Amino acid sequence: MNSPIIEDTYAEAFNTKAAHLLITAATEDLAKTAATEATGFATSFIGCPAEAGIDSYFPPDETPDGRPGYSIIICQNGTEAVEGQLLERIGQCVLTAPTTAVFNLLDSETTTNLGFKLAFFADGYQEKVEEYGRVMHRIPVMSGDFLIEENFGIADAVAGGNLFIMAKTQATALMAAQSAVNAIRQVRGVITPFPGGIVASGSKVGSKKYKFMHATTNEEYCPTLRDKVENSRLPFDVEGVYEIVFDGLNEDLVRKATQEAIKAIKTIPGVVKISAGNYGGNLGKYKINLIE
Repeated sequence: MNSPIIEDTYAEAFNTKAAHLLITAATEDLAKTAATEATGFATSFIGCPAEAGIDSYFPPDETPDGRPGYSIIICQNGTEAVEGQLLERIGQCVLTAPTTAVFNLLDSETTTNLGFKLAFFADGYQEKVEEYGRVMHRIPVMSGDFLIEENFGIADAVAGGNLFIMAKTQATALMAAQSAVNAIRQVRGVITPFPGGIVASGSKVGSKKYKFMHATTNEEYCPTLRDKVENSRLPFDVEGVYEIVFDGLNEDLVRKATQEAIKAIKTIPGVVKISAGNYGGNLGKYKINLIE
């Protein structure tokens, strides 16, 4: 196993709100397609309307209707904001997808009646039914019926878990990042919202030069800027850096994902250092230590 330096630091995570849904369909491919569409354009709160991603595959023996499915998590910084994202994403990306049904996976005192609201699409032909031990709404569509549970939980969650992977080459850093993402995907209740789970353009808050920018490149970790900035954080032999960002349904899951990712990264030869991003406690209350 490789022995990279693990910096004695922490990722600074913060509170958010989240919904946890299960999308099933006639085939695994159809379920994954709907889940992928429903979690699009949702990498970062900096510029997207949500942070969202596919959580886990559910085989038919683990789903209410006995069909394959994928769970997704949708995060936003407020209950009403999550409600709005659910209505738009499920209405536009899952109701429109072939053979899908949607179920709630999150028990919470706070709920939204998403199924009731989407049922108005049926223009009066909707039907409230009890199926699979749940209160559902049946919406007639051209291909048959779309089924969706009436109420969906919205609960506190944790966003902003992260790791910086520094390696001798860009290819090595990418291989390590992919290994980290694969490890995190084994932890149910955690998502990696960026494309393929990997962040190529890690950013810092604000700008040193442009007041209108909310986030800009993190020059301290850019290999091509190492000789142009005074405060480079990169070891001399690092030529590739990737960041992994992940959100979880609770703090323990984010901590577990962090450790599983580090274990995976350490198996890749050529990784020099593992670190994380924080803002001295100004962003969030959770300190996800790299070394536990």
